[in-house]
Amino acid sequence: MHVPDSPPASPAEEGVAAELDGVRPSLAGAYAGALPGARAAVLTRLWRGLAFDPLPWVARRERGADSLVLVLAGGARLEGPLPDPYATGPYVSELLLDGKPYRQAARLMAALGGPPGDPLGAVSGAGFAAELDGSTASLALSRAGQPGSGRASQPPPATTWEWEQRVVDGHPYHPNCRSRPGFSVAEQLAYGPEHRPLVELGLVAVRAEECLVTGEWPDHLRDGGRILVPVHPWQAEHVLKGEEVRPGFEAHPLMALRTLAPAGGGPHVKTALSARLTSSVRDISGYSVETAAALSDFAQALAGRLDGRLHFTRTLGAAGAHGPDLAAVLREPPEAFADAAAGESVVPLGALAATPYAGSAAWRAELARLALGVGLRLLDLGVALEAHGQNLLVVLSPAGAPLRLVYRDLADVRISPYRLAGHGLPVPPLSGRLINDDVGVLRRKLFGSLVAGALGSTAGSAAALGEDLARATAGLAPTADTEALLTGPLPTKALTLMRLSPGVPGDQWAELPNPLAVM
Repeated sequence: MHVPDSPPASPAEEGVAAELDGVRPSLAGAYAGALPGARAAVLTRLWRGLAFDPLPWVARRERGADSLVLVLAGGARLEGPLPDPYATGPYVSELLLDGKPYRQAARLMAALGGPPGDPLGAVSGAGFAAELDGSTASLALSRAGQPGSGRASQPPPATTWEWEQRVVDGHPYHPNCRSRPGFSVAEQLAYGPEHRPLVELGLVAVRAEECLVTGEWPDHLRDGGRILVPVHPWQAEHVLKGEEVRPGFEAHPLMALRTLAPAGGGPHVKTALSARLTSSVRDISGYSVETAAALSDFAQALAGRLDGRLHFTRTLGAAGAHGPDLAAVLREPPEAFADAAAGESVVPLGALAATPYAGSAAWRAELARLALGVGLRLLDLGVALEAHGQNLLVVLSPAGAPLRLVYRDLADVRISPYRLAGHGLPVPPLSGRLINDDVGVLRRKLFGSLVAGALGSTAGSAAALGEDLARATAGLAPTADTEALLTGPLPTKALTLMRLSPGVPGDQWAELPNPLAVM
């Protein structure tokens, strides 16, 4: 393909540059230098979605020897390199729309969604284009804020939160990997985990009778007859404007941004943060508060079936008041399941690319064998984990061997009463979206998050993932779930389709080629 000169800066790119001059001018040069790479990273993620999501306005896909052409419903042709659905490195620097080159995801999406009568629709296309623009600019800012000497020369992190702060690029496959609408540059620098800040959480006092509390709420977060709910400073400033916010405590933001590890130690704090990050608005629903304690107790009882290979972090307490914008969850830290004296460490799967181990096929296969063995066993029992790179962590030996797994944040698992009953297991006292007996739903939840997500991004390519899975699945018990994993297409959330159809509730899904099926 023809590679044009560097395109002019987009509105979001220019806006971040202007703000940066005012709040952190020392990063201006690094930010400008990071823009080309950020554009390619977001464009690569967008191309994955356009190539594989079931988009109604793509009439057909024409695969050539080294390129893919999407023929759109209106007759336009969008051409790019052959897509690798599991690649994490940016390999798309340019896409051609009817022969015209585009190197910025936002401008391409605007061109796709802009003309009158285009089946994409100007409203959703324009909104998504703005999100892509912000994602690109914020990604460049995130990369600009990294230590100049690079990670290789730094000592390995001593804590889980330090590992999490090494995840600079955000979601490995979402085009909105760094989309943070409503956050100024100063706020991104102050709250983004990749910028390594200390965040001062506030406290909002709520009368106990006005607050729903489940589990054990600690004494240090009570004041007489009032519950003290930790709140994120962004939430306090932009959403809770009528609430009096007391001084709280300092904490380190984790990969999830709204979940933080207190600087003085103790339970991690999941805060309500009513901003749209990647796909969803990140508040804490009343349903999550209501179910937190029962779900945590159920998971603790279930862990005994896994021979010590998986531990669930306990939800110690949850509190919510006046709706989903004022709530918090206190959760046991993952470090509780590692022997620090013996040199063990805990690393989220989403941070494994920052370790030296991810380059070893034998090590990745060992990790995949552990994760698949645990995930499939739980699925057979009746629980499908949302085992993506944030929720699933691995305990490593001093030499880096994967020893066991830790799972946190149970809010999006799926539980099958039918399967539980088949194993003589009690059904937890839960209802609502957590409960589902549909086999397709259960498999999509696990396979989409663990295989197409966490293991795929750790492998970094279809070829590497295929090798990892071939090694890891040898000797697996021949269940119907295993057969589906080995032979069928792999499900993944249709992230681009979901952002282009904001009026459709719930998850939408795409199917990816199974690298085992083509080996």
